[in-house]
Parts: sequence; structure tokens; C-alpha cells
Amino acid sequence: MANHIFSSIKIPVAQIKNLQSLGLNTMTPIQEQSLPHILKGKDIIARAKTGSGKTAAFGIGLLNNINPHISNVQALVLCPTRELANQIGREIRKLARSVHNIKLVLLCGGITISSQISSMKHSAHIIVGTPGRIQDHLHRKTLKLHNLKTLVLDEADRMLDMGFVEIIYNIISQTPKSRQTLLFSATYPVGINKISHSIQKNPISVEVELEHKTGVIEQIFYQANKYDRNEILLAIFEHFQPKTAIVFCYTKKQCDKIALFLRAHRIQALAIHSDLTQSERDQVLVRFTNNSCLVLVATDVAARGLDIKSLHAVINYELPRDPKIYTHRIGRTGRAGEQGRALSIFTTSEQVRMHAIEYYQNKPCCCDVYESLERNPNFKLQSNIVTIQLDAGRKHKIRPGDILGALTGDAGLICSHIGNIDIFDMSAYVAVNKIALRQAMNYLEHGKVKGRTIRARRI
Repeated sequence: MANHIFSSIKIPVAQIKNLQSLGLNTMTPIQEQSLPHILKGKDIIARAKTGSGKTAAFGIGLLNNINPHISNVQALVLCPTRELANQIGREIRKLARSVHNIKLVLLCGGITISSQISSMKHSAHIIVGTPGRIQDHLHRKTLKLHNLKTLVLDEADRMLDMGFVEIIYNIISQTPKSRQTLLFSATYPVGINKISHSIQKNPISVEVELEHKTGVIEQIFYQANKYDRNEILLAIFEHFQPKTAIVFCYTKKQCDKIALFLRAHRIQALAIHSDLTQSERDQVLVRFTNNSCLVLVATDVAARGLDIKSLHAVINYELPRDPKIYTHRIGRTGRAGEQGRALSIFTTSEQVRMHAIEYYQNKPCCCDVYESLERNPNFKLQSNIVTIQLDAGRKHKIRPGDILGALTGDAGLICSHIGNIDIFDMSAYVAVNKIALRQAMNYLEHGKVKGRTIRARRI
């Protein structure tokens, strides 16, 4: 264990082994700078970009502070959106594998409150949720925070933007003053410092590099009139031929139209926005993260908190009004030492937005005309992976190993034909190679997983 970098901090050996099994062999800068303070019980105000490893930083910290033998809420993670709450919940569950009998409950919209109340009857050690739904449970007295040890505010700047500040203060007023408070934010608007001063005790300030190193992300801007956007978008795909991409749009209606347009041109795309049900949103995100869908068309809110290990391109269908949002968008590509591309479409009326980006980045934008793009009219972007949904999940005691064992055992699939396995409360999803789909479905129609028959369908 001595050569494992996490052994330099005081966490149990079982936790270090679990981190190794998850492929976390080295600490990211945010983990290296914040974890020692978090484990000492200090309050933290940390500035870090999306994908910096902050969830593991506060996840390891709050798990270290939990007594699993006491059935009370001991940690609360507040985040702005359901998608981010789901992502954080999944990551903390992985981090908690080395700690027996830890119960985590998600409390956010899109799920009936009655089912959440039922889950809370047996208490929980960790709650991850959105401010509105957490406040609702506090009003109903189905959630009590009087034994809280650790409070995490993740993407606090976004929660301020969404108008949650009064709700956050109300929630915090029902927690012990002795708690540890960890505040993470991508930016430091005035409101963040105000919240920190009012809820934290002598917080340790941690900042890591927010911008990508020069040259990591190639940024090109293409000027258009408002009727050319679709054609330029298609030209961008046909020229650069990215393997995966996110296309950012402003409106929900725009997302649907663009996804439909791309699919009509043999580019596998799905839209995600707040008009989708929680189940529909879960399915879109699962398909995108397991590579059975290769292009996501999203609004900024819907894409917040996406954990994407490798993304070849970010495409701005139109420029955002705030240059900070532009920076957050493009920060999803060019990670983990890879080169990334940020490709943007703008009109004459949006030039002021481009100038704001130039001023914010302190460098001129590289502009080009889309006629310069060498297009391949035969280009198509289709995945060789498909996703199967199983109508059983965490509530039915289904684990990833149960599904993997059934498919590689009785069904006879080889491991290389099976991809990500995601477990939700009432359902599970498994990615399989297209050539193994019929074999997998034939087994699932007649065979069993963990001794029980489970309905399955391709999504």
C-alpha cells in the first residue's frame, strides 16, 4: 500500500483498496489540496472546475466521518440539479463499497415524494438532493438533520443562479452548528463569499487551475446567418468527424429539433432537457455515458454535473451570453491529457458575445468560414453498442455482478461484449455490443438474474 498515493492520507486500508479497484491510483489537485483538511474536520471553500475530482474529495471525507452503526442522517450533499444529484449519488455509492451497511438516499424532484418517504422510514446515513425537495421533506418532518456531521454544497454558484439561496439558509438553520461545511464552486460571485462567511467556520480556501492549459482545446468560431446554423452544424460533423460530442442549445424546443435533424443525417443524437421525465432523462444519460448514443444535444442546466471521461468535441449551436458559461461548456472536452475541440457557431448579432469571450480568456478568438470545411457526405456516426433495460434494480438487491454473472455464465456472452452496468432503484441498464444483443435478449427472455425472472428490453 505504501506506493499508493492515497496511503499518504489517513483513511482505512479497505478504502484505499476500494479506490484502487475504481482506478483511482493518484489524487487530482483538488483532492490533494483539500482532502487532508477535510479529514481533519476543517471547513473548506474550494474553487474547482467540473471534472476535477471534487466529488471523490468530499465523498471520501464524508464517508470517513460516518458511523454506520448509528441510523441517522450524518451527511447531506446539496446540488442544483437532479442529474448532478444522481451522478454524485452513484459515485459516493462506489466510494462506500468498503464501508458496510451505509445507506444513501436521493431526494430530488422527478420521483414521487411518497416513495422517498417510504425510503426514509428506515433512515439513511447520507442524503444527496436538490434544495427544493430537501426543504419539502423538512417541512413534512420526514427528514431530520439534527445529527448532521457533514454538509456539502456542490456547484454553489449554480444554486445561487437558480435562486436557491433562501432555501439553502432555511435548510442550514435546521442543522447543528458543530457540523463541518464543505463548499465547492466553479466561480466566486459575491454571493458565494457572503454564504461562506455566514455558514462556515474559518474555512480553508482551496483553488486549483480552472482553465485548461493553452493548446489543450482547439477553439474555432464559424460565422453564420441565422438560417445557416443547421448546415454549418452538419458541416462541422462531416469535417471533424468527432467520435463523441455535446451540442449546446439554449431552449428545450431547439434541443429536440437539432437532435431530430442530426438523426435524419445519420448522426446518432439524443436531446436532454427539463421537459423529459426523470426516467427519460436517466435513460438518455445512461446511453450517452455508456456510448450507446454518441451525441448529446443539451441545455446548460440539463448538462450540469455530467461526468464525462472522454469527449471529443463540444459544439455551441449558438454562443452563450455569459463567457463563464462558455468556459464551463468547453471544459468538458480536452480532459485527462487528451486534446479537445470547441466549435462554435455565431451570427453578426452574437459578435458582442464573442468579444466578451475574448476579453474573459485574454486572447483573440480564431474565426473561420464554414465553406473552408472539407465535408465527407458519406459520414455517419452510429454506435456499435446498445443498451438493455432490466425492470429490477437496487430495491430488488440487484448488483452489477449479478447481471455480469448471468450474461457471462448461463447466457454465454464474452466479457468484451459487455460494457457499463448502471443500477438505479427500480431498474438497471447494461451496455452490450450489437453482435451480442440477440444472444443477451434471448437469455433474458427465458433465463434468470439472481434466481429471478426479470423483464428486459432494448432502449
